[in-house]
Amino acid sequence: MCGQGPVLTLHSQRSRVGPRAKGRGGVRRARAGKRFPLRSAGQPSLLAPALENRAEQSCDSLCRAEEGGASGCLGPEGEEHLGRRSVAPSPLIAASPAPGRHGRIRRTRVSGSARSVHDDLPDPVLIQILASLPATELVHICRLVCLQWKALVDGAALWVFKCQQEGLAREDQVEEDRENWMLFYFLSKRKRNLLKNVFGEDDFEAWEEVENGGDGWKVEEIPGDNGFDFPEDENVKKYFVTSYEWCRKAQVINLQAEGYWEEMMDTLQPSIVVKDWYSSRSDAGCLYELCVKLLSENDDVLAEYRSDTVALPAGRESGWSEISHTFTNYGPGVRFIRFEHGGQDTVYWKGWFGVRVTNSSVMVNP
Repeated sequence: MCGQGPVLTLHSQRSRVGPRAKGRGGVRRARAGKRFPLRSAGQPSLLAPALENRAEQSCDSLCRAEEGGASGCLGPEGEEHLGRRSVAPSPLIAASPAPGRHGRIRRTRVSGSARSVHDDLPDPVLIQILASLPATELVHICRLVCLQWKALVDGAALWVFKCQQEGLAREDQVEEDRENWMLFYFLSKRKRNLLKNVFGEDDFEAWEEVENGGDGWKVEEIPGDNGFDFPEDENVKKYFVTSYEWCRKAQVINLQAEGYWEEMMDTLQPSIVVKDWYSSRSDAGCLYELCVKLLSENDDVLAEYRSDTVALPAGRESGWSEISHTFTNYGPGVRFIRFEHGGQDTVYWKGWFGVRVTNSSVMVNP
């Protein structure tokens, strides 16, 4: 049962829906002068009338009992507010779905011990119903309805079921498998490559601080002259290639703009996984470097990974290689990720005989 919760009381005096009623759809006036919208005839009601009205009122008024003390109710911030004394639940007024003759509404006074249907649902049934709602509504709206719903949204069972429904977790996984299933859900839904244009399909769009040594960067199609097919993904069809002097390019990722809010990054500190692929030509040696920095709001470097300068000799036949690094326990304050890579050839031939790079990625893992 959803705690005591705020209840809605209407006076039983009959009222008329007629030409003098204001508002679209008709409005009835209770004796106290408050106005309540009517449902149209035949319109189904998924929740009790008291719960329906919550969507149109502020959280403050929702969580205040009519007699002054809201016992076990949730305030606007989801906190529990306890009245100084227990107040017996006020009787609810249940309106029939359709008006009676002459526009009158038939009402039945329900005893205070009677509860709406959703109050009597067991937790497993409520979990299946709530799991069908968008996650943001669960967190920002459903948690404020009552203590029972708050406990379900804050608990693991609802999020395990939601993850399983959406293919983010196996059917045999249980609550104990993870410390925080809610955050696992949000991070899993957001997981994607945060770098843009990593194959060069749009030339150099999204890349910043492009340094063009020698003849500069160029985009070519895989495998290229004296090159190699990409081993893991047939959708990778292009790469960036460097020249006879050092070339580098960078992207800066704004984490908040990508949906990773400050509190999540500061408290959870999810792992940040960086990967890059590089290759040489079979007839020319080259050099490669990768540098990734985690930056604060003021561009202070909070964590950094810098690879060694990788030398790829001429005649190398091993094809494409992957380099990766995972940031963990990097501390609070990370707001940006700066990814930079580059290289050149070692034969100093005019043209584009330097290192080739493609399929770069930066992901925030759950």
